[in-house]
Amino acid sequence: MTVTMIIQLVVFCLCLAILPSCVSYASQDKWDKYLHRIDIANASYTGCGSSDEASSCYADVIADDLSAWRSRGIGKADIERAGATLATRYQVLNHKLYRNPRCVFPARCEGVEHFLLSILKDLPDMDIMINVYDHPQVPKYSQPSPVFSFSRDSHFSDIMYPAWTFWSGGPAVWPLYPTGLGRWDLQRDIITKKADATPWSEKESKAFFRGSRTSSERDPLILYSRKHPEFAAAAYTKNQAYRSKKDTLGEEPAEGVPLEDHCKYKYLFNFRGVAASFRFKHLFMCRSLVFQVGEEWLEFFYPALKPWVHYIPLDTDLKDFDEVLQFVREHDDVAQQIAERGYDFIWNNLQLSDVQAYWLQLLTDYAALLQYKPQLAEDMIEISP
Repeated sequence: MTVTMIIQLVVFCLCLAILPSCVSYASQDKWDKYLHRIDIANASYTGCGSSDEASSCYADVIADDLSAWRSRGIGKADIERAGATLATRYQVLNHKLYRNPRCVFPARCEGVEHFLLSILKDLPDMDIMINVYDHPQVPKYSQPSPVFSFSRDSHFSDIMYPAWTFWSGGPAVWPLYPTGLGRWDLQRDIITKKADATPWSEKESKAFFRGSRTSSERDPLILYSRKHPEFAAAAYTKNQAYRSKKDTLGEEPAEGVPLEDHCKYKYLFNFRGVAASFRFKHLFMCRSLVFQVGEEWLEFFYPALKPWVHYIPLDTDLKDFDEVLQFVREHDDVAQQIAERGYDFIWNNLQLSDVQAYWLQLLTDYAALLQYKPQLAEDMIEISP
């Protein structure tokens, strides 16, 4: 063996000896950006303050939603303008609740009215225009109108209220939930019971999603799952408008999966639908890691949840999804900690009592902005408990 060959052999052996540590170092360096984001997010997170304060987690949302009316107040003309939208008119007069007779979605109105009736004795007189359609009604740069909607994005200025689904009214998912997902207090208990029976160590390390194609933003995960079934279990189900396999991206529709059975998986995905997705709060109850795709569409409680503290955010194009999934798979303890923080927040701060408290604070602050004394409008019907 020549000297040159000996030197080459020595160099080769040295490379083999240090390669694992080099690879490990390079891999760790690759993940530092995510670990840093998590550290920074948690260091700056201050929580919600005293749990004795009504809506302590969400007070900033109420203040922001009503800010357009602080200096000018709300007059009769504003209510009339709001009445030209798809919103349903409600009135509170002398601690009685009235509604316009026409409600397109009776179950949704019932979900709203449950909370209005529960706080009625504490409410001042007011006119309220409540939208029970999925989509918000007031474009951001139009003339302001005091319309209440359950969800909005940055292009709208509707006042957010807790969705009817906390009590009743959908969304209906046939055949699993033909009349809606069910009362939030009951679903919390059902899903948490299943989560307790499926500890983190027994969950499958897969990205899971099951739902209909209400938004094409869901397509990348579905296609990824078809290509990498070892890492993801995502599929489309039928929706009410299903006509052919074109509506499920070229494959036969999958069977629906009850919310509690999502707990089988470590990584659960939430996408927008027509507006904000109703499933978001349910996913946290599994004690699984929630990925929120897109940050535009909101419900009233979303702003109190913080990215990298309670969930992991992803862009709508899912361009970083493969890398982030690899990160959480290699940092299982970090993933579990985020999952637990998400569960703790929703469990402790989104009970039905918190929803009721939000309604009360929102409507009390709103009524204080009215610049006139409401009178019973024509054709209104009284809503009894």
